[in-house]
Amino acid sequence: MTYEHKKYLKKCKREKAIVLVSQILILVIFLSLWEILSKYNVINPFIFSSPSKVILTIYNLFLNYDLIGHILTTLYETLIAFFLGITLSFIIAIILYEFKILNKIIDPYLTMLNSLPKVALGPLIIIIVGASANSIIVMALLINLIVGIMSIYNGFNNIDKDLIKLFKTFNASRLDILFKLTIPASYKTIISSLKLNISMTLIGVIMGEFLVSKSGLGYLIIYGTQVFNLDMVMSGIVILIIISFVLYKMITSIEKKLLK
Repeated sequence: MTYEHKKYLKKCKREKAIVLVSQILILVIFLSLWEILSKYNVINPFIFSSPSKVILTIYNLFLNYDLIGHILTTLYETLIAFFLGITLSFIIAIILYEFKILNKIIDPYLTMLNSLPKVALGPLIIIIVGASANSIIVMALLINLIVGIMSIYNGFNNIDKDLIKLFKTFNASRLDILFKLTIPASYKTIISSLKLNISMTLIGVIMGEFLVSKSGLGYLIIYGTQVFNLDMVMSGIVILIIISFVLYKMITSIEKKLLK
């Protein structure tokens, strides 16, 4: 190993350490300020709660409100909608990429559907699918599907045209170009779509739970609002942030393995 290589590795480790320490410091400062401002009534403790109250409330939820069951319900709905969404997005994006005329036909409709507030379809979804977890999954699917299709398709469409010409020069078939060039060259775009989709799916699930669910973190948040237990509301939000972070880290670990 050369001196320059060792120096580069040290620089990378130092940058990672700085990023990690900075992230931890920001979190500690934020939580400390939140606790102090709430304790001395600079912010309304009834509305904004405090870290100590949130921890105590989470403990009470764990003991008395089957918190693990609510978390598992939300995770189940999120993962089902996420995997359905990313699978359908991938397949539809491939179809649109291979058949350009079809993309030109439905592109304005995709744009309109993407701009439509999906929560407005909530009552209709509940009537069609039923007041169950299925309607929550459908709502989350509607939210992540269009975004996934458009982002993956754009990734396919940004492949270097010269590379495609080179493949055609060697008599590569459309399937060869698709599976040996287009998809591998779009890994970063696909991973970015996964990161976006997991957050969009979680948003869709919580929106669905607000409307119809009798379990899940969305249900806990709306129930806390109804009984004016804002500590419960804030605790549900904190748990959602933690879940979102864990899911994001899972996607990041998949990204590292794929890019290798």
